[in-house]
Amino acid sequence: MSTKSKNIVVCVSMAIIVFGFCVLFLLLPKGAFLDSERREPARFPALTLESVMKDGLEYGDSFMKQFDDNYTPDNFPFREAFRKIKSWVGANVFLQKDKDGVYVVDGVAAEMQETIDESSIAHAADRITFVYEQYLKDKGIKPYISIIPDKGYWLSEQNGYLSMDYDVFIEKMLDSVDFAEYINIKDSLEAGDYYKSDTHWNQEYLLDIAKLLVDGMGGDHNSVYVKNELDVPFYGVYAGRAPKPLASETITYYTNENMANVTVFNYEKNRPGAIYDMELAHGKDAYDMFLGGEVSKLTIENPNAKTDKELVIFRDSFGRSIIPLLIDDYAKITVVDTRYQVPQILLMGVDFEKADVLFLYSTIVLNASAEMK
Repeated sequence: MSTKSKNIVVCVSMAIIVFGFCVLFLLLPKGAFLDSERREPARFPALTLESVMKDGLEYGDSFMKQFDDNYTPDNFPFREAFRKIKSWVGANVFLQKDKDGVYVVDGVAAEMQETIDESSIAHAADRITFVYEQYLKDKGIKPYISIIPDKGYWLSEQNGYLSMDYDVFIEKMLDSVDFAEYINIKDSLEAGDYYKSDTHWNQEYLLDIAKLLVDGMGGDHNSVYVKNELDVPFYGVYAGRAPKPLASETITYYTNENMANVTVFNYEKNRPGAIYDMELAHGKDAYDMFLGGEVSKLTIENPNAKTDKELVIFRDSFGRSIIPLLIDDYAKITVVDTRYQVPQILLMGVDFEKADVLFLYSTIVLNASAEMK
């Protein structure tokens, strides 16, 4: 075959590929959810004269910028298949140890947390201090704080991956909120207490952590539970991002007789809630079954509690799976997440007089605390 013929074949083949994918992009239905990333795909950007006239390189809200950077990558034909091929080639051909900061050690996926963000610690401390000074200080209430390390604490540095110094991070955070009494749960955790394919810890291994928290606040936690298993496979947030395939997992959750008698109220949706939401358990993210997913405020009332004490707990998503294990010890638990609403609104009507107050946050959130209000 002559050089000219080869060039023609290459050009025609390339044109077919480019044109073919263009047609597929236009004709194929767009996905409603990106399972591997646990999020909705970017929607078609607003097509207005103003958005079109903006310089796409300079303005993040220009039509072309949003179309090129968000809409097209999220809706590209066979996107998930190409992502899997890229991951396989990266891990097996180029021997990459991580993919966009996500790595796998003995079947456990984690994400590198390289840098301590001093400004984030300061912001988180400021938000916690605001609650203390506005609602607790004048009442003589000393709050508690407990910090949940990312599982990279046990995996990163030990396996040659970049890692921040988690001990220094926790020390800096505690120094910034020295009015709170620290409950150390870090030394009772290990990497195996977390889901292998997800950021969150696994309730199956948190019975001792629940006792540490309750006893650390002056209680005596000795509850008995029945172990249950969810009948759907669980793939965590790293399942679609890891450089190696990750096996499905089983979500375990604990129940007892007292849980059947509690009343849960979801203030965000203004309706009764559930300790374990079985509809969400069979949805896109089974971890949302714990306390109904991301909700800014819940109350849990237990008529059969061991005491008449109450608990006000400020938490992120990690708190959702351990709070059910605290129910026996409190007549009422108020669950607050200030990432979704300001405390001035969330704390309206909350009585702190006979309540323990606990700030329970993960290093993941504290090191990226901009959403805390």
